[in-house]
Amino acid sequence: MTERLDTEAALQRQLAGLFDRDRRLAAIAERAGPFAIRRTEPGFAGLARIVCGQQLSVQSANAIWGRFSALPGALEPHSYLRLGEADVRATGFSLGKFRTVGAVAEAIVVGRVDLDAIAALPAAEAVERLTAIKGIGPWTAEIYLMFCAGHPDVFPAGDLALQKAVAHALGLDGRPSIKDLLAIAEAWSPYRHAAALLFWRYYAVLRDREGIPL
Repeated sequence: MTERLDTEAALQRQLAGLFDRDRRLAAIAERAGPFAIRRTEPGFAGLARIVCGQQLSVQSANAIWGRFSALPGALEPHSYLRLGEADVRATGFSLGKFRTVGAVAEAIVVGRVDLDAIAALPAAEAVERLTAIKGIGPWTAEIYLMFCAGHPDVFPAGDLALQKAVAHALGLDGRPSIKDLLAIAEAWSPYRHAAALLFWRYYAVLRDREGIPL
């Protein structure tokens, strides 16, 4: 597998490889400007944090995570399973998120899931293993693999911002479906993580700096 995308040097090497595969992306990168990798702690705590932040603003997610992570034992799977529902939900977790993190903790404790081993698998197989955990969907699995594991070849095609950014940047007639975007991104393998970071940056620049509605 391509080197982990977990340093700025690795990002630059993988962007160079990406531009060799698709020359159009070099021009898109010029418009997007520089950007950095994103890193979150790996393992149970990292996956719990991603679940915590689902469908929330960054500000709300950070506030809830601050309260949750302060609970004694919340960041270890064995001790999480001993926490009461009321205590966890008092931090701002929904019932669904409480149960999903519990399913992750149980899968780790009983040995059904080894997050370190999963991170070393090819992207499709790694996503399949993670989504076998009740409550973990493809987007959550892909974000974990990217930001916690530094997996180099993951592209979250279900992400709305990526769909909009790719459509605008490549001059598509409309926002691509997940299936169509996966097909487009196949040409960027094994550097799809770097491609996703590029298009997220492109989306942010168009939306915030240039005022283009997306």
